Amino acid sequence: MPRILVVDDDAAILKLVSVILSRAGHEVRTSTHPVEALDLLKVFTPDLVISDVVMPYMTGLEFLEKIRANEQLASLPFMLLSSHAERGDVRRGMNLGADDYLPKPFTPQDLTGAIDARLRRAGLNQQNENQMQAKGLGTAQVIWKGSTVTWVSRKALELFFYLLEHKEVTSWEAAEALWPEKDEARASSLFHTTLHRLRRSLSNESVVSTNRRYALASDLNPEYDVQRFELLAAQAEQGSLGLEELRELVAQYGNYLPGTDSPWADDVRARLEQKQLTLLGIAARAATAAGRDRDAAQFHQRALAIDPMSEHDWQGLAKALDTIGDPRARLAAQREAWWAVDLD
Repeated sequence: MPRILVVDDDAAILKLVSVILSRAGHEVRTSTHPVEALDLLKVFTPDLVISDVVMPYMTGLEFLEKIRANEQLASLPFMLLSSHAERGDVRRGMNLGADDYLPKPFTPQDLTGAIDARLRRAGLNQQNENQMQAKGLGTAQVIWKGSTVTWVSRKALELFFYLLEHKEVTSWEAAEALWPEKDEARASSLFHTTLHRLRRSLSNESVVSTNRRYALASDLNPEYDVQRFELLAAQAEQGSLGLEELRELVAQYGNYLPGTDSPWADDVRARLEQKQLTLLGIAARAATAAGRDRDAAQFHQRALAIDPMSEHDWQGLAKALDTIGDPRARLAAQREAWWAVDLD
């Protein structure tokens, strides 16, 4: 599924483009500001960027310049959206390295046709196989060069994700985190053995050491689903995501590194759980405001599956169910969980 980032300060345009492209089978991310989009690009690698030209604080042309100046982003296909009055800016954009432009106003067919043509010409209909993907939400998996990494040991995989989370650590910090029950000498020995196994699973250059501090090599640059989840969660908290985007985002949540019982992983789980509860609250409010009470009930129920003591979600669930005439409103009012029964 081709992935597209759309940047425009006009919320109506963003919504229109998002709906058109989602219906055409694309994975879409939106941003109302180029600075925010640059942050998103740190954890989300699209197959195509679409940007308006005229925006406050940073124009689409300045945004394009920053992308082309970034070594890791320089080759991203980039399409400008422009009104007919901005043809001069479009010419400048093409000189700066834009791949195409689409004049406003446009029809859905104009938009999808231009995008499909651009993706075909760029050969980017599929994700770059050399991009490393680290998946920790609901699974524990690393995909590199188009294949799932086979780990020499489970602890080697855990150490990889620990380094992703903590960026740079001493051998003692890693040893204490992964083997808290062992004495210092034994934990240190286990760390170095596991480090060797991690390098065997990836490459000898996958972990670098400077002044007795260890980090993943910068050229790996894995796309980490947790970073992406948290960045989008921050956008949701700022009110930048619509209801459908919120629905997709909460669906990405899952138990972090299942099967890992180290305290550091528990800390990450607690952090992500709180993020998910916040997102479900935002989604429930957005659904209620849109008159989508059944959706609101589902979001409240999912929150209660995480935190059954949330009085706010019990009240929200009972109210939403009562609004749609669902007889289970009575069960919610009595704080009775029936989670084996689907709301559909």
